[in-house]
Amino acid sequence: MEGLREGAEWAYEELIARFQQPVYALALRLLSGQSEACDVVQEVFLKVFRNIGSFRGQSSLKTWIYRITVNEAHNVRRWFSRHRRREVELDGAPEESRDWAEVIPDGSRSPFDRAVDGEQQVMERINPIFREAVALRDIADLSYEEIATVLGVSLGTVKSRILRGREALREELAGSLSVRASLRLVPENG
Repeated sequence: MEGLREGAEWAYEELIARFQQPVYALALRLLSGQSEACDVVQEVFLKVFRNIGSFRGQSSLKTWIYRITVNEAHNVRRWFSRHRRREVELDGAPEESRDWAEVIPDGSRSPFDRAVDGEQQVMERINPIFREAVALRDIADLSYEEIATVLGVSLGTVKSRILRGREALREELAGSLSVRASLRLVPENG
């Protein structure tokens, strides 16, 4: 903390090395895509760097950083819900001037990416309030007390949100498994 407050480069490097991946993983679970999660990570560390002097130490540094992450994810969700409806997709350059890399993208995804995409799709169908609590507990591995601090709610509310979030996930996963099973039962010839 002293190194961060003094602006020591090694302290910032250590902070980023320690928290960049966990912050990204949390942001990815709270939002709908990798680009939004990357934007949140950048904004989180900018806020940490700018406000480290005002950090009072009433919670752990980890809890404070996760609180900033949750707040930034809220901000991004709000912004996209207001502005995405108004977006219009514009065509790029004329076809004859396009580079082959633009025309024929590599569409292959790694198994890890496909698994994350599937998890993300299920998480997106969960109420964001419950999604936050589940992600903080099961992804970020925070204690119930830390989650209460991050979300600014009581311990009982945290337990309730995690329970309801896990139940919603269970229902979503059971539904997707039954759909897959029913698709396998359809004969190949129609």
